[in-house]
Amino acid sequence: MAEKNMKEMSFLDHLEELRWLLVRSSAAILVCGVVAFFFSDFIFNEIIFGPKSPDFVTYQFFCDLGKQFDMADTMCITEIILPIQNREMGGQFSMHMWTSITVGFIFAFPFILWEIWKFISPALYDKEKKYAASFIIVSSLLFFIGVLFGYYLIAPLSVQFFASYIVSPEINNSIDIDSYISLMKTSAIASGLLFELPIIIFFLTKIGLVNPEFLRKYRKYTLVIVLILSAIITPPDVISQIIVAIPIMILYEASIWISVFVIKSQEKEKLKA
Repeated sequence: MAEKNMKEMSFLDHLEELRWLLVRSSAAILVCGVVAFFFSDFIFNEIIFGPKSPDFVTYQFFCDLGKQFDMADTMCITEIILPIQNREMGGQFSMHMWTSITVGFIFAFPFILWEIWKFISPALYDKEKKYAASFIIVSSLLFFIGVLFGYYLIAPLSVQFFASYIVSPEINNSIDIDSYISLMKTSAIASGLLFELPIIIFFLTKIGLVNPEFLRKYRKYTLVIVLILSAIITPPDVISQIIVAIPIMILYEASIWISVFVIKSQEKEKLKA
């Protein structure tokens, strides 16, 4: 096995490095958040409140898809009744601040990954450290794809479903702004982190916590969980549920192959040692 370049660090040294990682990452999020704060009109009116409009690209896609399968009556959305209210004196300002920070986190994510890589790099071998650029690029790309997936699929499907869900005509929907923003943020950020699954599996396989056999064994349970989640967050039709479930299962299958690659690489290293 190759020798490490870095000296062994004490526990306090690791804590100090972790502290600076958090400080620099927080500063990057804050800077990006400040920039986002001054683009509030675009962020709120065009992006966040976009899924409230029947003309949103996702609804048009499902409408066109429904026409292909003679399901236009059920898949074409002509109206979304979703009045949004603010009930706190400083509610809009607070929401503006936290939304800007969330946007800041999204755009600062590649920098955060770079900081994480610098933190873990002392434990890596020289030949592993050369993959820094690949790690940042691939991880960032997966995260941004996940954010777009959450925004363009999960969020609008959830908005449409919950806005049209009626228990009794006696109940009027008047959604609090915090609730709506929370749904949008959760859909985007959670999806972005979910799309990091291949990267997570890569490192878990490297340290021996998972292997391809384990992932294959629990594939069927994962499929069931994914289908249940898809049924919860999408309208009650099979097509939209499948559209949401397919990318997640592709990620899972890709993670299995990544785990296989890691195991084979480790076996080759043992033979060379």
